[in-house]
Amino acid sequence: MTNVLYEVADQVATITINRPEALNALNGDVLKDLGSAVAQAAADRVRAVLVTGAGEKAFVAGADIAAMATMTPREAQAFSELGNTVFRQVERLPMPTIAVVNGFALGGGCELALSCDVRLASVKAVFGQPEVGLGITPGFGGTQRLARTVGIGLAKEIIFSGRNIDATRALAIGLVNSVYEPAELMPAALKMAAGIAAKAPVAVRAAKAAINLGIQTDIDSGIALEAAYFATCFATEDQTEGMTAFVEKRKPAPFQDK
Repeated sequence: MTNVLYEVADQVATITINRPEALNALNGDVLKDLGSAVAQAAADRVRAVLVTGAGEKAFVAGADIAAMATMTPREAQAFSELGNTVFRQVERLPMPTIAVVNGFALGGGCELALSCDVRLASVKAVFGQPEVGLGITPGFGGTQRLARTVGIGLAKEIIFSGRNIDATRALAIGLVNSVYEPAELMPAALKMAAGIAAKAPVAVRAAKAAINLGIQTDIDSGIALEAAYFATCFATEDQTEGMTAFVEKRKPAPFQDK
């Protein structure tokens, strides 16, 4: 994985897009390496995953335009399908994912951030879907996830205009969860990930699944899904310890993913 760094500490994986000289732009090789890192995080059964970009300027500045410029329609579709496959890998990770947006998150970068569960941003972060200015549409899920995140009207405005959005505006419209000074961003992300990692992992994964599946269906079906996931937690050692500790008014022992 020469284009992507992967490390694990304290049950938290950090995936870093590592092409700072190209503002971490996504090409086919980067996407494949990202897919490998995501698969490794799933295999390692970490409790949270951070996704960020190397350097101080960019999270991911977008897809590699130089690589796309001469693509045929068939090649463009294959590139879009590759990006969507990898971003769905990110989205389908059972554990929570946090995008740590340290700079430009344009085009494919914005789409990668949208595939994560939570987005934390530096005050210097810039978001946007500028594709229409290049004669194309978003190709890695932007037309779908942006509308689901900020609403159809705002998503259309952002995509149709191709204008960039600063971190303050991104926070106001719900595109990001929180904004930090650059030096505070990664510590805040690690603190959030550590807090998630300290909770019962079976319950956290079940809650994520209930949200992601339930949001795609009607409320009654979603409630039924929730009840089913709720019930499965009662077969775990984590539930026994968590509730016993509460009744006994003590801090629970570290959760064991059982």
